[in-house]
Amino acid sequence: MTRRIAFVTGGAGFIGSNIVAKLTEDPSLDVVVCDWLQEAELGKWRNIAKHPIGDFVAPENMFDWLEKRWRDIEIVVHMGAISSTTEPDADKIIHANFTLSRDLFRWCADRQRRFVYASSAATYGDTTDFDDKDDLASLAALRPLNTYGWSKALFDLFAARQAARDYAPPQWVGLKFFNVYGPNEEHKHAMKSVASQIWPKVAGGQAVQLFKSYREGVADGGQTRDFVYVGDVADVVAWLANSEQVNGVYNLGSGKARTFEDMAKAVFAAAGKPAKIEYTPMPPAIRDKYQYFTQAKMDRLKAAGFNQPMTPLEDGITDYIQNYLSQPDPYR
Repeated sequence: MTRRIAFVTGGAGFIGSNIVAKLTEDPSLDVVVCDWLQEAELGKWRNIAKHPIGDFVAPENMFDWLEKRWRDIEIVVHMGAISSTTEPDADKIIHANFTLSRDLFRWCADRQRRFVYASSAATYGDTTDFDDKDDLASLAALRPLNTYGWSKALFDLFAARQAARDYAPPQWVGLKFFNVYGPNEEHKHAMKSVASQIWPKVAGGQAVQLFKSYREGVADGGQTRDFVYVGDVADVVAWLANSEQVNGVYNLGSGKARTFEDMAKAVFAAAGKPAKIEYTPMPPAIRDKYQYFTQAKMDRLKAAGFNQPMTPLEDGITDYIQNYLSQPDPYR
């Protein structure tokens, strides 16, 4: 009997574990997780504890494992990365987010295995134009604000250049994630979504803090983001796993910008509590590099065939709070 393997790097992380949860719904597919679980008490292992994974691989053993089982691998879903926009070690970032991705891309090209990977809206930098054109000139013109965004932009351009030279996997797709929120992000600490960060205070009936604005015309808490529910992200990846004809770099957001105040109010509403919001100064270290607006243009992904509507912010927050964060077991 031939195995069908989906190999998910970063599969115990926030987005990766939600993708694993979705892919394991297919009983004909063996979903293999490649990740580090870190300290048991951190709870990252709980992100995958409810799902029948086919194997677990440490990242340092990844290429040996892949080489032994490459004939059974149907798709590599590469979510492993350093996602902190404030990580100070640029060498660490470039190795994790570019070099490793480059090597996986080349392995998939050599073995002709399909490849889906995580890019980021951070590749756009300080702009109001979030058009996901993936021609070489458009990708090369992007100017990210931090090392993380640059590392992701660099790999997008690498992948597109390799594809232009006809040296690419049979399917390669980069997904520019916007502000993803939802279950299984508890291990991320300072990098958690605003919803997760403010939940303990909301649950306790306390006031929550949002950043003051330092831009004319933008109210305190009025900075906007394209908040996308992680369940929608997992649905897109599952669709791609069944859509071999789709290639390129695509935005993945809700397609609608909402304020941080909207997000906070939705959390209070989902908890059935009156909103209590205060505004705190933004740290000087990020003040000059802070994005005030993000909104994914989703036309290209829709044109490629993904027509499922994205979850509205209030609906996503309600599901997240009532079915996960407020429960004794908050994991998907």
